Amino acid sequence: MTAPMPEARRAGLARILARLTPGLRVVLTTHVNADGDGAGSECALAGWLRRRGLAPAIVNPTPYPEAFRFLLDGIPAHVPAEEPGRRALVEADFVLVLDTAEPGRLGAVAERIAGREVLTIDHHPPVTPPLGELSVRDPEACATGELVYDLMGVAGETPTRKEAEGLYVAIATDTGSFRFANTSPRTHEIVAALLRAGVDPEEMYRHLYATYTPEGLTLLRRALASLHVHPELPVAWIRLTRADVEETGASKEDLEGIVEYARRIRGVEVAALLRELPDGRTKVSLRASGEADVATVARSLGGGGHTKAAGALVGSGVDAAEGVVLEAIRSAL
Repeated sequence: MTAPMPEARRAGLARILARLTPGLRVVLTTHVNADGDGAGSECALAGWLRRRGLAPAIVNPTPYPEAFRFLLDGIPAHVPAEEPGRRALVEADFVLVLDTAEPGRLGAVAERIAGREVLTIDHHPPVTPPLGELSVRDPEACATGELVYDLMGVAGETPTRKEAEGLYVAIATDTGSFRFANTSPRTHEIVAALLRAGVDPEEMYRHLYATYTPEGLTLLRRALASLHVHPELPVAWIRLTRADVEETGASKEDLEGIVEYARRIRGVEVAALLRELPDGRTKVSLRASGEADVATVARSLGGGGHTKAAGALVGSGVDAAEGVVLEAIRSAL
């Protein structure tokens, strides 16, 4: 048995459920560079909506990640610049945003849904007004996948094996394979239900973690060569320049998890990955251990996220960004 969900969450999800009328066309979207929670939640929800008689399509601001395409199961996934994506956005009766409630994180999708009916399901701490009138934002959930699972529960239904795989990916990735502080007894109870639905943990491990590419390993070698540990603060960071990424031929998927190498160093409380983008800005990924709060650091840099995992964009190259990020971390600590 799964522990009951909070009543406020149940009430909000019930309002969203009432809008999911068979025959409607719905676009599902998530933040730029979708992670496992965003991508997995989209696929699980799309499969369930299809079973309920709705016509779902995924239209993300950036291409659906290659690492999670095994979850799609025939569900169309596009970007707004493609004709199918544009058409899906125009024809949709409403848009359901998952794993973010910030317009700034929706990229090109944000301008396409202005003035449209928008529903939101997100587990990040609210930092902006809700996107649309029907909105469930519950930071007590370990992942947006937990909220999608609960939405099915409010309807009195359980996920199919394929839907359960999407939920498992969402929850496993956002809890750091169940080792982060957002992992609760209820998290494990939900995962137990997903295993009963047919999820194979070994198969999920192969998809999520046993997929290094030669390019990714070359990039990792460069990343570890750039690893720094602060001489005074419990801070470690990795720098990757544009040349590092371009010369190795690594993909965005190859960057997943690199910041964790800095966090694993004994005594480190804050880890950072500074990656220089083609446009000259620097993407900063932050992770925390112990009592550190990297969401505060990220917000000071114009970003956001969770207490233990957050990120931001700094408007300069990696050399200049390094000092800015380290000062923000110093101030937070």
